[in-house]
Amino acid sequence: MDVILNRLPLNEEEKAAFLAAAPGIEQVFLPAPNLSSSETVIPPELLGRITVSLGSLPVQLLPQCGSLKWLQTFSAGVNQFMPDGVFPEGAMLTSAVGAYGQAVAEHMFACLLALMKRLPEYRDKQKTHAWAPGGRVKTLQGATVLLLGTGDLGSHFARLVKAMGAHTVGLNRHPDRPVEGIDEVHPFGELDTWLPQANVVAMTLPETPETIHIMDSRRLGLLRPDAILINAGRGTAVDCLALAEALRTEKLWGAALDVTEPEPLPADHPLWDCKNLLLTPHVAGGARSEDVLRRLAALALDNLKRYLSGEELRNRMK
Repeated sequence: MDVILNRLPLNEEEKAAFLAAAPGIEQVFLPAPNLSSSETVIPPELLGRITVSLGSLPVQLLPQCGSLKWLQTFSAGVNQFMPDGVFPEGAMLTSAVGAYGQAVAEHMFACLLALMKRLPEYRDKQKTHAWAPGGRVKTLQGATVLLLGTGDLGSHFARLVKAMGAHTVGLNRHPDRPVEGIDEVHPFGELDTWLPQANVVAMTLPETPETIHIMDSRRLGLLRPDAILINAGRGTAVDCLALAEALRTEKLWGAALDVTEPEPLPADHPLWDCKNLLLTPHVAGGARSEDVLRRLAALALDNLKRYLSGEELRNRMK
């Protein structure tokens, strides 16, 4: 008999929909307000009975979940569950890909425009009561935006910059597959060719052995001195010490990071003192956006209905 643990922050209408979707099945609602797998205490006696978890579980608790058949995560990334021996043998794992695209893309877009129009500089001047025009600004009209990561996040961001007149170029392993919002798709092996041509480099890559420090000191050196780098994928994709040096020596127009390596960023890291950097603490998606919460609930509800009817689950990773 299934026992469903629901950790999603639901409104009353959504909770009623989950109850209606699984009549006669025990459902336990223990919402995690900030979509953190470590929040909300789960009674030990419940762990061994859970067959379905709608919402991530702490990895250290998985050995106690001997009845688990399916876990639907809060996150688009599932790296913590992928190593051998971590996830229960035979259980299904599905991600939240598709829930975060709009929210993350809007955050990236806001950061990009702020850098292009020198808004952080003017905010600093406002604090000192200085009425002082700054230097030249940039436009997306006619700009080349290079997308490293052409999935849900990259596609949403591409549509926003394209609407402002940018030409969008995406790199991935399947250049024969068109991506909405991206004008050209090329093999990832052409990265070094495209970096010097880009006015903006937008990164939404997952973490894999191939993507760790893919933007290192050498590749940062390939960028135009007036280029802007944005990373909202995984912090490990950028060598943050090398980026700090490139920004300090003004080899880039600017950068925006919602993710860093390490994370949280230590108080003595040189990135904190880069005046041409916008730094946010991994907040582009998640529980701060009502849209994300509603999308997460809709995705989990659809997958629950699929699970109960024996259909294929969306975003299955295991």
